[in-house]
Formats: sequence, structure tokens, C-alpha cells
Amino acid sequence: MNAHLDEAYWIGLLISVVLPVLVGLVTTRVTHPGLKGVLLLALSTINGFLVELANPGPDYDVQTAIVLSLVAFGTGVLAHFGLWKPAGVSAKAQDVGARNPTRTV
Repeated sequence: MNAHLDEAYWIGLLISVVLPVLVGLVTTRVTHPGLKGVLLLALSTINGFLVELANPGPDYDVQTAIVLSLVAFGTGVLAHFGLWKPAGVSAKAQDVGARNPTRTV
């Protein structure tokens, strides 16, 4: 079995890895984590539907767009807790635009 993914799927996957950082840039440290999760879910849903729209296939498939959205959300959550948060990128993204950024040593 050969698996072949079009460029749109790879770009969508890359975007889903970066989405948690984008959520960190548009929210503050005091934003409720549930709101951040809903924002990540919304951006992942948009990502999934746009990737399916960019797919060069003949038809637009809503079921595939939903699956892509769920994959993007799962990838975003895993990237946040497995990559961005331990590396400190999440905290730095929260400090962008803050009036008194929290300094960590």
C-alpha cells in the first residue's frame, strides 16, 4: 500500500503544529485555558476545511474536512504539550505585546 498525500495536506499539517503558538500570540496569560482550547479548536476547524478546499481532488468532501480538522486539533494539542510548552515558546508567545512581560531566568 502506497500512501500519497498532496502538498495541501502537508501544509495543513505544518500549520496545525504552529497553531498553538498563534493562540499564544492572540491571548494573554490570564486567558482561561478553556477559551484557549476553544480558539485552537476553531482555528483547527478552519484549517481542516481550507485544506480540503485546497485539495486538488475533483470533489469537496465534508467528511474529509471534519477528519482533517480533528487531526489538526490533535496535532496542535500534542505540539503544544510536547514541543512548545517544554521549550518555553508558549511562555514567550504570551509575553509578546504584554506591558510587563514575565521574566524567567
